Amino acid sequence: MAEAEDCDVVIVGGGPAGLTAAIYLARFHLRTIVVDAGHSRAETIPLTRNHAGYPGGITGTALVAAMREQAVEYGASVVVDRVERMERDGDSFVAHGSAGSVRARAVLLATGVFNHRPAIDDALHDAALAAGALRYCPICDGYEVTDRKVGIIGTSDRGTKEALFLRGYTGDVTLVAADGPHDLTAEQRGRLADAGVVLIDGPARDFTLGGDGLSFTAADGRLSFASVYPALGSEIHSELAEALGAKTENAGCVIVDTHQRTSIKGLYAAGDVVLGLDQISHAMGEGGVAATTIRNDLAEVRPTYR
Repeated sequence: MAEAEDCDVVIVGGGPAGLTAAIYLARFHLRTIVVDAGHSRAETIPLTRNHAGYPGGITGTALVAAMREQAVEYGASVVVDRVERMERDGDSFVAHGSAGSVRARAVLLATGVFNHRPAIDDALHDAALAAGALRYCPICDGYEVTDRKVGIIGTSDRGTKEALFLRGYTGDVTLVAADGPHDLTAEQRGRLADAGVVLIDGPARDFTLGGDGLSFTAADGRLSFASVYPALGSEIHSELAEALGAKTENAGCVIVDTHQRTSIKGLYAAGDVVLGLDQISHAMGEGGVAATTIRNDLAEVRPTYR
């Protein structure tokens, strides 16, 4: 980003939501800059098999790379940088990154979320993820663990819901507390017992990856699973929205209307930073809606004709 470079729209985040919006906006002949810190959660997906149009599956990196290429082909700029702060300047927004600043008439936040991880080192985490022994999205890949031995690390409402969801794919489900004894109500314990879910107290520690999947130590000793799902929640990247005064809900997701407008005029949000399904297809849909809304809102203020 050049110092005080001007554009119509700046998109913060280069994942499926942000890049879909960039493709639309560029094709609307709007000057569009995507500022991407390079940590899209989609790019960590080894192979997504439930994304429509790819019967054999596609890697997250390949999908994002193709979307980035398509956005650039139509005139969007993609800048590798992190937006550290953002401010209003009259009717415009100014986004400040380490490489400079950009002024825009509208901003789309597609900053996503970060999954909380179990106590596992980065190298082992990435190797387990690539091997399918560690998974974060049962909606995406529950099919792949059909009739296999599955462990969920978590407790309380989140752990209960994930265990019961995965019970629809396999009869061998174990819920292991991450840090100590389970924190479950009598009603939750009853539902899990009725479903045949095994409960084991934590802490879950000392992870290893082998031919039989991911193993770790918990209160009952050494455990091994074909696949392990952390159900530990996420960190929502809504700091920029909150700093501008946009409304968020209790967990931190940015509140938007049905057209992806936040409570701040000219500020929009799409993808996982908004309360929703946390799916690539859903993020892309929100990106398309946000881009079309931005185009129409900007045209109301200052129409451009060719």
